[in-house]
Parts: sequence; structure tokens; C-alpha cells
Amino acid sequence: MKTFFTPHFLLFCMFLSFMGGGFSFAAITPSCEEGFPVTKITFSGLNNTRHRVVARELLNQVSKPFSLQQWDAELRRLQGLDLFSEVTLACEKGADGLALTYQFTELFYWIPSPAGKKTDQDGWMLGLALAHLNLLGDDIRAEVQYRASLDPWMDAQEYAFYTSSPWLLNYPVGWNLEFLRTDSWDNLRNYQDRSWYAHGDLKEALWKSLAPLLSGSYRYLEKVGSIPDVGVGILWDNRDSEMDSRNGFYEELRATQYGGFLGGPEDYQEYLWDSRVYFGVDRFISHLGWLARYRPGDQGVYDRLQQGGANSLRGFDSDSAIHGKHEILLNAEERFVLLERRPVSVFGANLFWGLQLVGGVDGAFLWDEGVPGWDNYRSAVYAGVHLVIPALDRLRIEVGYSPDGDGPKIAIGLFEKAVSQRWRSR
Repeated sequence: MKTFFTPHFLLFCMFLSFMGGGFSFAAITPSCEEGFPVTKITFSGLNNTRHRVVARELLNQVSKPFSLQQWDAELRRLQGLDLFSEVTLACEKGADGLALTYQFTELFYWIPSPAGKKTDQDGWMLGLALAHLNLLGDDIRAEVQYRASLDPWMDAQEYAFYTSSPWLLNYPVGWNLEFLRTDSWDNLRNYQDRSWYAHGDLKEALWKSLAPLLSGSYRYLEKVGSIPDVGVGILWDNRDSEMDSRNGFYEELRATQYGGFLGGPEDYQEYLWDSRVYFGVDRFISHLGWLARYRPGDQGVYDRLQQGGANSLRGFDSDSAIHGKHEILLNAEERFVLLERRPVSVFGANLFWGLQLVGGVDGAFLWDEGVPGWDNYRSAVYAGVHLVIPALDRLRIEVGYSPDGDGPKIAIGLFEKAVSQRWRSR
């Protein structure tokens, strides 16, 4: 899972800008009259980004009437690219209609920085990274990094390379490649994780929001051997933006074979259903989420599931005594946009940030065989703040509580939970 750059650097930049009053604001609603034909479209500020990267996101077209509703949708799509700190639109009215100029302020793209992430297995890990957010100007992200655990100090180490893009040149084929070397003691499953891991994903948009999925992984675990897997699936994704989604839904169905005829010590399948729904009205955003993973077959201890913490069940800590083959994670969350996304420039580095208040309920089933019962269920309520930032989507700071737990628990996580719960163990 990509991390690219971390909140430590972002928080430092925002502190400096806050102290210096360095925020700049710009109206994003164009002073354009609806219904006039569009005569020309030009771009300004694309110093590193290819024109085709933004052109394919536009809904307003030359010779067609200009629509403010389409501009609102365009803005969300362009913000979702996570390439710009600010996007505005200027209009020039002529005798024949409107000339549109889309104005972009690009995020800084070369990032030498601390690299951090938080997992159930190793807790907080911190190290160094060099990332590029827009390689070749084609919305390709690439990063190399080294991370080590903070507690116990340097006990777990990880070397990683990530690269991904939602397009392959100018074809609607999203792809993702990951390579990891890990050396850590997994205190949740009680084994030494010395492994090499390679993973690839392909996603082709066939019709509007519908896309078939293909994935494959190869993991070599010392004292265990090779653990390959291949998966296929289908995705329906009509969210208004992949980052900080406000409206729409995400529905993914995927089947993956681990080992078996592929070779290796395991032989099991994973049937996954990942469902996310967003509904926004003014500053209020309602979110419902569901992640179900059913895993019949012969499974090694290194692939068993744990729950607890910021990326699965807030209000509980991960517990090595509680694990299972199958799981269902449920979430209902209400967000209030306290501060909308806004640009900030620090020492010439362009960033953006926003702030949201959140509250919600987590529910989780974790079991081994048969049908889950209420004795396999735990739940908690939580509240907190989300800092919306580039590349990571958000930094989540929340307090969770369950009467069945050990009191209030502070949970700190990166990315939206619906994303991070898919990779929370690594």
C-alpha cells in the first residue's frame, strides 16, 4: 500500500504557514453564465503535468453549452487526481460564447521526506523515502523507502518500492506494482516474518464506472516457502472523487486463489466484498462501509486475520489471542466539514489541507467455521478529527470506546479506514 509522503512533513509545513499567516484562498466558483456555448478551452499552470491528464477529466466541451453543475463535478474529479493544490476556472465572454481557462497550481512532486505508516503487526514505523507524485507528467506515482519500527526500536524493518497510475499512457487501464522486503517479529501471529513480496493489480474501465480486476502476488517466506496468489474481480465505482469522497458508491467483488494448484503450502480461497457508500448534503457527509472476507480452505497462521485498532475496530487493541479465518467489518460514519480543502504554500512547496469532525460506529465479526454468531461480534463508538492532506487522503485522530473493551482507546491512522482496513496487517 502506497504511503508516498507522511503527515510529519505536512504538519510541519502547515505549522509554519499558520504561524506566518501564509494561507492563500481563491474562489473556485467561476463567474460564468450557464447556457452559453463553449468556444475554447485552455489550460494554465501545467508545468509538469501533461494536458491529457486533465483533459480526460473534463465534462464541459467545446461547442456545447457551459454547465456550472458539470464544473462542480469537474472540480471534484480534478481534485481527486491529487496532483494540484488548487484548481480554478476563468471565463472570457465573447460574441460567440465563452472561452474557458482552467488554472492549476501543481503540488510539489519530488519528495525526500520521512516515511511512516501504522499497521496492526508493527505499530508505527518510521524511516526515509524518496517519492515522485507525477512521474513523466502522466499521473504516475513512484516511491522507494526504508522503514523501521519505533517500539520495539528497529525490531521490524521494511524496504519497499511502489508505483501506480490510474491510466496506462492514454488508455483507461489502472495499474499498481508493489515490492517489499520485510524482517519483523509478528507478535500477533507469533512468527518471524522474513519475506519478499511482489504484487500487481490491473483495472480496465470498460463502461463508465465498471471495471474488471486482475491481480497476482508472489511472497517468499523464510522457513515456509513460496506463497503465490491470483485474483479476479469486478468493480463498480461512481464516486465523485477517489480522495475525500462526498457522493457515490464503490462496490468490489473479488475472488482470489492462494496456493493450491499455484503451488505452496497453502490452499484456500478468499471471496471478498468491499462496499462503500457516500452521501453528502452541504457540509455533512454520511458514509456506510462493509468489508466481508470469506476464506475457506487450508490457511497458514501467517495469513490469519486480527482485529482491533485504527484500521479495523476502534475502541479495541489488536490481541494475539483473538484471530480468525473469516471476517466482516461494518462502519457507519458521519463527517462534518469544518474547514474545506484550501491551498497553502511553504518555501515554494504547494500543499493543501482541510479539517473534518467525525463520529461513528464500528462493528466486526471474526470467526473460523460455519456461520458467525453474536459471540463472534464486537462493536465500538468513536469520534475525532480528520486532517485532509495530499497523497494520504487524511490523517485520522480518533477516540474509540466499547463497554466490552478496556476503556477509551486513542486511534491514529492514515488514509480512509475503508482503504487501510484492506492492508492493515502489513
